[in-house]
Amino acid sequence: WGVLAYPSLLSSLQVWLTFAPVADKTAAYFHISLEVVNWLSTVYLLISIPFGVVATWVLDSVGLRCAVILSAWLNMTGSIIRMFSVLKFLSLGSQSYWYLFIGQCICALAQPLIIFSPTKLAALWFPDHQRATANMMASMSNPLGVLIANLLSPALVPEGKHIPLMLGVYTVPAVTACALATVGIHEKVPPTPPSASATYSTSQPFLTGLKMLLRNKPYIILAVCFGGGIGMFTCFSALLEQILCEKGYSNEFAGLNGALFTVCGLLGALLLGLYVDRTRNFIESTKIFFCLSSLASIMFAVVSCLLH
Repeated sequence: WGVLAYPSLLSSLQVWLTFAPVADKTAAYFHISLEVVNWLSTVYLLISIPFGVVATWVLDSVGLRCAVILSAWLNMTGSIIRMFSVLKFLSLGSQSYWYLFIGQCICALAQPLIIFSPTKLAALWFPDHQRATANMMASMSNPLGVLIANLLSPALVPEGKHIPLMLGVYTVPAVTACALATVGIHEKVPPTPPSASATYSTSQPFLTGLKMLLRNKPYIILAVCFGGGIGMFTCFSALLEQILCEKGYSNEFAGLNGALFTVCGLLGALLLGLYVDRTRNFIESTKIFFCLSSLASIMFAVVSCLLH
């Protein structure tokens, strides 16, 4: 459980969502358009596509410890580089945005390494009857970070001039998490395997396993469905402020809606993780909750049109 804490902490550092809840004030401070501000979030998605394959190889071949520590250092480095964009004595002028963007890109390299680690960690460090719960706890730290970002950014930036303060506040936990992960994780596998499946791994070599997955129809279906779910969640998180503020709502209200969106997801994930650990009804639960998500998305679209 101690090892689980490090990737969970890193996963909760939602650097990519720093600017989305205060997009209008960020655009005014750096004298850029909202479309350019959106790229600070979108770059995470673009980088995660090619680097996700690299991150999977690192986890599979080099090990969990290396992946977590590398993620921590990349996240810290990117957060520090972002700070350069608001340091007045550097007199960067119009170049300040590019320091911000480069910092976001480096942080984006860190994200796949840590997001993909929960299943590997659960398989190596937990017995069979605790794996779904451990995986849920590590995975849900990511939307927990989204919750924090949705509340923290609007609270820190009532006006555009507070953007430097916000970047400084986000940098402190990144540096702290890097130090903790570097010092705290000593082994890539536990000294005593928690289960027989952890002792006798049946995983294929990386490229062989990748080819097998691409020929696995049930996996492709699940990948498309869960990828769509993650894409929907990401779109809501990144663009909710712009959707609501255009209709006259404040940044604080938009941040509160984003926070409620995440709180309900965390509560549902906690209850569902405990439920499937005991019943093993993975398929039934997945189908039911995908249907509920689809209905909720339709309701949101209809209400948005009525407000417009």
